[in-house]
Amino acid sequence: MVKFNEMLLDRTFAALSDPTRRALLARLSELSDLSVSELAEPFAMSLPAVMKHLDVLSEAGLITRSKTGRTVACRLSAGPMEEAMEWLTRYRRFWSESLDRLAAFVEEETPCPPSPASPSSGASTPRQPKSFAPGRRRRNS
Repeated sequence: MVKFNEMLLDRTFAALSDPTRRALLARLSELSDLSVSELAEPFAMSLPAVMKHLDVLSEAGLITRSKTGRTVACRLSAGPMEEAMEWLTRYRRFWSESLDRLAAFVEEETPCPPSPASPSSGASTPRQPKSFAPGRRRRNS
């Protein structure tokens, strides 16, 4: 059985749980080595807010930062994502096999014979008219 680093997985999935952080990673996957200000450009939030998201991504090991002069560039780091993918693949295999077994079971099942018609589904028998007690009857006016 493969042993996974639970703390690393926890940090990776926690970092990936936020849509802004996923968008930052997607942007970095398209354009590597972006400066923090270039990364923050399309987001409607302050630079300090983007920096906090980048801190979470960095602590999870999903990005690396390098400083050249006053410019900080960010780059994707594949290690934690690879381990998360291995973990997910293990469960994908489990669910695929389970669903394959379920499909095979369903295909093996013979269809049930149709059930006999219920009494209410057949032709109805005419009702007997209600009898009125002797005495006065109302007239429809």
